Amino acid sequence: MQTNQPYFIEVGQLQIGMYVHLDLGWMDHPFSVSNFKLKDEEQISKIKKIGLKKLRYDPKRSDCKPLPASTAEPVTAKATKTEADATTSQPTKVVAKTIALRTERLIQLNHAINENEKKFVIASDIASQVTRNILTEPQASIEQANLLVNDMVNTALMEGDVAIHALNGNCSSDANYQHSLNVTVLSLMMTKSIEMSKEDVRLLGMAAIFHDIGKDEIANTVLMKKDPLTKAELLHQEQHCEIGARMAQEVGLPVRVGKIILQHHEHADGTGYPKRLIADHTDPLAKLISLANGFDNLCNTINPALARSPYEALAYMYANQRSRYDESLLKHLIRSLGIYPPGSIIHLSTGAYAIVISANPNKPLRPYVMLHDPKVDRETPTILDLREEPNINISGCVRANQLPPDVLSYLNPRKKISYFLDGIPAINDDRPIE
Repeated sequence: MQTNQPYFIEVGQLQIGMYVHLDLGWMDHPFSVSNFKLKDEEQISKIKKIGLKKLRYDPKRSDCKPLPASTAEPVTAKATKTEADATTSQPTKVVAKTIALRTERLIQLNHAINENEKKFVIASDIASQVTRNILTEPQASIEQANLLVNDMVNTALMEGDVAIHALNGNCSSDANYQHSLNVTVLSLMMTKSIEMSKEDVRLLGMAAIFHDIGKDEIANTVLMKKDPLTKAELLHQEQHCEIGARMAQEVGLPVRVGKIILQHHEHADGTGYPKRLIADHTDPLAKLISLANGFDNLCNTINPALARSPYEALAYMYANQRSRYDESLLKHLIRSLGIYPPGSIIHLSTGAYAIVISANPNKPLRPYVMLHDPKVDRETPTILDLREEPNINISGCVRANQLPPDVLSYLNPRKKISYFLDGIPAINDDRPIE
């Protein structure tokens, strides 16, 4: 993947004002986010205690350069002999310190989830407005979409261990669901493991945000119909691809974005529309959006009775639709989402229920989950990293209607599953939205 050259430094070169990336899992460091600008010496001290010898920093987002390597303090990843002796002689204190650290991380993790949901709400509002106003205010809408997409592209390409998360906290609701934003997040997530230039990823994001603009000219009675569409209604709905491509040209979107919009319902086996193109004749970026679009449509249908859980949707696509999509891309989607995708409701080997909130990219069977625990306040629920719980396994997935009433009330699973990327740079809340 062609991205900006990463810069690595020793921890002794850190100073206030540098923008750093901790390429670790959420629970592997004491901060609420994995990338941030250093504000004080206490943050630097905490980083040094993690034990990293080197870490990544972003010179473009930093206010200063690293300290010279020649004057850098030595990295002390291991405790001194005196400290080690004190530790081994006081096992009770070590256990207490470990519990305290895990408690602190849990508090910070809940804070990070809530902060990211606030950012998601802003992104959701932008996605809604730019697609709604693309014809009446094209320049402002395209500028806003570019800002949003560029932030997401930087996260997808530049962050070390980016994960995709399902929204299930206290700051957003089903009303914030935006199909175009979900398709954008899912598409960009897959680019993490695909050889692609940054410009292509940016075009992918813009095409994903605007892929359904042609539906503005499709009758609402067709778009909102819960029963199966008639042949005439299907033909009418299918016109949104060509209408969207025409609109993209009229408002000044890049030519390739219009092409991708035209092809985002084409299938690898030639069963798609509007041109019944096979894989070799379809733009590679359109294939990505087609896949993300198909997954989200299975999970978030007009008729909730027909909606599949993320786990069911992914299993269905792999078992029944492999010929419809580029199989290598389908495998990328599975790797990105994990065996138990975010948003899935699971039953644990302990007998407890939980919701998957985040995939562990390198451990598809060991995601982050939000646990049903009536003894814990729902405002700050228990988050388990199953990598750190070797004695807890996932027994299976269940649907919301299979949950006991008290569990359903506590977990409060969304009817509309929304996704975001961990580490999305903060969007300026004061930025005017046209």
